[in-house]
Amino acid sequence: MAVTREGETESSQFTPNTDPSNTKEFSGTLQSFADSEKVQLSVFSQTLQTPVASDRRRDWVLNVPEPPGLLSNLKTYFKKTLLCPLENKIQCLGKHPVSALVSILNVIFPPLSWCKEYNVTKLRRDILAGLTLASLCIPQSIGYATLAKLDPQYGLYTSVIPPLIYAMMGSSRDIAIGPVAVVSLLLSSMVPKLEDPTTNPIAYRKLVLTVTFFAGVFQAAFGLLRLGFLVDFLSHAAIVGFMAGAACVIGLQQLKSLLGISNFTNNTDIISVLASICKSINTLNLYSFIIGSSFLVFILSTKYYLARKYKKLFWLAAMAPLLSVIMSTLLVFLTRADKHGVKIVKHITGGLNPSSLHELQFNSPHTAEAAKIGLIVALVALTEAIAVGRSFATMKGYRLDGNKEMLAMGVMNITGSLTSCYVATGSFSRTAVNFSAGCETAVSNIVMAITVLISLEFCTRLLYFTPVAILASIILSALPGLINISEAKYIWKIDKMDFLACAAAFLGVLFVSVEIGLLLAVGISFAKIILNSIQPGTEKLGRLPGSDLFGDMEQYPIATTTPGALIVRVKSALLCFANANFIRGRILNLALEEQDIGAIESANQDRVQLVILDMSNLLNIDTSSIAALEDLQNDLESNEMQLALANPRWHVIHKLRLANFLKKIEGRIFLTIGEAIEACLTSKNMLPI
Repeated sequence: MAVTREGETESSQFTPNTDPSNTKEFSGTLQSFADSEKVQLSVFSQTLQTPVASDRRRDWVLNVPEPPGLLSNLKTYFKKTLLCPLENKIQCLGKHPVSALVSILNVIFPPLSWCKEYNVTKLRRDILAGLTLASLCIPQSIGYATLAKLDPQYGLYTSVIPPLIYAMMGSSRDIAIGPVAVVSLLLSSMVPKLEDPTTNPIAYRKLVLTVTFFAGVFQAAFGLLRLGFLVDFLSHAAIVGFMAGAACVIGLQQLKSLLGISNFTNNTDIISVLASICKSINTLNLYSFIIGSSFLVFILSTKYYLARKYKKLFWLAAMAPLLSVIMSTLLVFLTRADKHGVKIVKHITGGLNPSSLHELQFNSPHTAEAAKIGLIVALVALTEAIAVGRSFATMKGYRLDGNKEMLAMGVMNITGSLTSCYVATGSFSRTAVNFSAGCETAVSNIVMAITVLISLEFCTRLLYFTPVAILASIILSALPGLINISEAKYIWKIDKMDFLACAAAFLGVLFVSVEIGLLLAVGISFAKIILNSIQPGTEKLGRLPGSDLFGDMEQYPIATTTPGALIVRVKSALLCFANANFIRGRILNLALEEQDIGAIESANQDRVQLVILDMSNLLNIDTSSIAALEDLQNDLESNEMQLALANPRWHVIHKLRLANFLKKIEGRIFLTIGEAIEACLTSKNMLPI
């Protein structure tokens, strides 16, 4: 007979002698050992239940060390924020300067950590992925620049410098950097309120570059100060609704180019856009509509049919926009469709990114508004980029550092604003293509940027006859990926309040404006937090059968009440001025109800004498909540009940001790609920009211 333990191999398992007498002796030894353990556990359990042990454990609660103060917490925060993770490495510079310097560079430039393992095979895959990415990036960048109401070359500029900066500083190996539809929509809907892109395109461009600079500054500051939690103010539900609404608005805006309509509204809400289409429908250009819709069908069929049915044809879906641009340009050139009202791109300025330092407007009367727009754009761009990066990092099994991502995004947008780029971020559609093409590292971004740069230098003249309708088709083909109906259904199923934020963002963007949609989504999310904080629920706890555990009686119907005691827990981590009186009223009303029920059912024999407040959930309290606890104690005493506290946290017990509250409740504070019941209801020292 072999005695085995989990985790041991068969060869390492202990096998005693198989002689019957030895086996019997060994079994007897095990039995005596087990009996000994049971006796010891029984004695230990009885010891814990003695008054001496209970008093000793109450001393554990009362005699805790003083928690860190405000200055200590601030010092620790700034130390971790500003010095971590470089502090230890900087200290090692004197002892091991070379290795410490390498470690510091690895922190600042994450690609240095994986470049040691880089080889020819990975390079080949990155080159293929980068070329595939460029074939999608070039037409999309031109289209998104027109969506942002900028000249086409600015979209191409944005696909050169930012990807190169990110490749050096970013921690994601898959994300594709460049202009995106949502950010372009934000700029085209908010900046024109300050400068008209039609009447004054130069001033508009300068303001967009200034917004880009401020967006980069905010993003870099978030990363340096580790303020990534600010991105979470845009909840997942709000982002789902906002993206869907933005996709619909972008689609409606592109109808102008797809239909070849001349006069079109500058408003983004659906009512204004549909009214403008109805008024201008007589100016529709049939040739533009035929070209745009035909190639839209071609792009969508390759993307959602061929690429899904035949996985190896993913490259065709990626190259479909570029093929559409080439074929439509040839078609217009050969047929001279521009002579028949088909609008074309015409001249695109080629060459390297020109410097735009002199175009930044810091003394303009619109500077403050530009900074505000920059903050909004920075948050939306970071939210999209980090969500995309984390999704693909999870697929490949590596970790994405959110603070490094923010810093990298900030630096690339600051640099971009100085080199004629507008706000860049991670694109979901292009990142998916990059992933499908087999990218290994951020080198694919470098390959893409070089390819776009070559196109800027040598190929811009070839795009003169590119129809504007084809750019609208390319943008429209990317929009279905922004509308996630299944996720909206999931949010409805899990949390109706979250779905309200999602619906508010969607409807606000669609029927009012992008800013109102964002404001509604954030406002409802904050309202949810405030409502839960101001009016938290309370739980009546009962003992679970056969254990010393206590749980919510609504969640565990099998839990039983303790005669003479009401055990309550607050569904909040903070007891403060905003909710203290509400919670006091809830507990008092519940205690009076239970007392009345006990008096009726048991003729005052089991009426509630003790209210135990389980404080295990509460992380902190303030002076208002201490005053509310004192009022609760007085109200309970006037109704012949007592208050006891169980399992207070560190900061809570420290403040209660400073407020001298423990004497006011005559020391009825315990480590567990069971000890509170044992000490207060069965003890002879239970003081009558």
